[in-house]
Amino acid sequence: MLKMSEVTPNTQSEHRYSTGELVRRLLVLAWRFRSDCLLSMLLSLALLLLGLFGLQLLGVVIDVIRHALDPVQRTPIYPLGWLPPRAWTPLRIVTALSGAIVLQALLRAWLTYEYNMVTARLTQGKIVPSLRDRLYARLQLLSFRFFDVHGSSSIFNRVTGDVQNTRLFVDGVVLQGLNMVLTLGAYFIFMWRIQPSLTVACLSVTIGLWWVTQYYSGRLQPGYLRNRELFDKLVELFTQSVRGMQTVKGFAAEPHQIRAFEEANRQVSSQQQRIFLDLSIFTPATQLLAQLSLVILFAYGGWLYVQGRIALGSGLVVFAGLLQQFNGQAANITTIANSVQQSFTAARRVFEVLDTPTEVQTRPGAFVPAQLSGRVEFEKVCFGYHPDVPVLQNISFTALPGQVLGVFGITGAGKSSLLSLIPRFYDPQSGRILVDGRDLRDLDLDGYRRNVGIVYQESFLFSNTVAANIAFGNPHASQAQIEQAARLASAHAFILDLPEGYETVLGESGVDLSGGQRQRLALARALLLQPPILILDDPTASVDPKTEHEIVSALRQAMAGRTAFVVANRLSLLRRADVILVLANGRLLQTGAHDELVLEAGPYRDAARLQLMDIEPSGDSPSAAKEGQSTTQPAELGRSQPLQRVG
Repeated sequence: MLKMSEVTPNTQSEHRYSTGELVRRLLVLAWRFRSDCLLSMLLSLALLLLGLFGLQLLGVVIDVIRHALDPVQRTPIYPLGWLPPRAWTPLRIVTALSGAIVLQALLRAWLTYEYNMVTARLTQGKIVPSLRDRLYARLQLLSFRFFDVHGSSSIFNRVTGDVQNTRLFVDGVVLQGLNMVLTLGAYFIFMWRIQPSLTVACLSVTIGLWWVTQYYSGRLQPGYLRNRELFDKLVELFTQSVRGMQTVKGFAAEPHQIRAFEEANRQVSSQQQRIFLDLSIFTPATQLLAQLSLVILFAYGGWLYVQGRIALGSGLVVFAGLLQQFNGQAANITTIANSVQQSFTAARRVFEVLDTPTEVQTRPGAFVPAQLSGRVEFEKVCFGYHPDVPVLQNISFTALPGQVLGVFGITGAGKSSLLSLIPRFYDPQSGRILVDGRDLRDLDLDGYRRNVGIVYQESFLFSNTVAANIAFGNPHASQAQIEQAARLASAHAFILDLPEGYETVLGESGVDLSGGQRQRLALARALLLQPPILILDDPTASVDPKTEHEIVSALRQAMAGRTAFVVANRLSLLRRADVILVLANGRLLQTGAHDELVLEAGPYRDAARLQLMDIEPSGDSPSAAKEGQSTTQPAELGRSQPLQRVG
């Protein structure tokens, strides 16, 4: 199959992002949703003002009661310039103020609900879906090289968990941070208006709070990055165990897999515990510093009250409430610092995908082909996944329209690499590939690939209906077109035997079908497009002889009039090709028809002899001894029935 095993994990270096670059790009992300962010901030500001108003009302109530008990005390100062009627008793004033406090609390509860809904709609309803869409769309455009380097588990985590953590920067850092700054500023101004010297004394511990925050932010960042890497490995182990359950049970390897998963899970847990240990020290440290300010308040504020320099209700009590709220917001810096590190770690992984260049893409002004004739030319093509390690070297050949080309070679010869260049999954380092006389790089990529049909050795089927799988490349195909493609692939008969026929929903990867059935559906999917170029990557490798005969019979019809490239290890399919390309160590060693190559010394004749020995009686059998015949007669190797060509 066209899966590149030659690529090493270090093919693509990871982009390094500075903190400033991350902040800039995350702010750009927040700016895209600025209207919702602004609405959230306005609601937050309204909640802040209501909170301050509630504290002021509480202080006035205390002053009213104290003045009623002792008229010598200061006359209460009412908020917003309001003065109660002279006929009102202190009880009525307190009742009115209490009612105002209740209304303030109800209004604040409603605004809190609105704030939470707006924030949830912003993050989970807009930012996360938008970022996931961008990430998924980018993944669809990336070249195979990216997927060769990054494991599927890492990609899954980037689209799911990392996107969620990236949006933390908006609601957990930007919104919370601005809210914290506004709140701290407002509380500072109100406390300063009440008593400046007491404000300076109580907030003197803030310097220590900022230092502790900066110190632990530096400690947390590497831990979060390592945690994501370990979690990628855990998910990878889990997905491989589920997909390979048949192999696990077949080798009675369940205990080994359980131990491996437990170890990977333990590493993730241990790493998280180290992060939580830092947080468990960080949070109490900030709370301790915040409580020190209360000690200063009780000591110095009490002395000021005794000296008559501050009132009890609207002064000391309100100041205490403001200080408590101030300390709560200051302590919230722990959560914000934690969100910063989580969002930075996730954003690096998300931006790495978004910033990965698309190596194979359509050039501006590219020609959009309608229907190609299928002439394919390789001109001195060299290709390698690493610039210093060539996989294909100086490959040149021409495939005429309607011609069937077999591709033969031992494992690692470069067969899959050669096939991957035809649909332009990769671009060669040197040389060029022409289709109908045009360089592949001058053709519109999507338009060209619609002219190429591919059947892999292990074809992937989606968890959808049979009809939808066949029509995957052309969702608007009619039922008649789908059935015609199935007939060409010898799949129509077994499809009708399924419970719901063409509307039968397949299990994951077509697990409820046999290998031969899956392969014939994949062939039907390729034939539905009626492509002038057909790539068959060992399509009969995993089927029984009877199914192979059916598929080969179908291929004889399917390849008629098409330029077909057939990779196969069985000579039963290769011998029917018009021309066979024999690859060895990335070079084109031999070309010719089957009848010619079996008479020439080389890898093809060696493979033909070995396969003939497998199907002929052994030399020590009675019949063989009686006949005294060799098992490797070139005359036998040369018998072939070439596929008829239309062109």
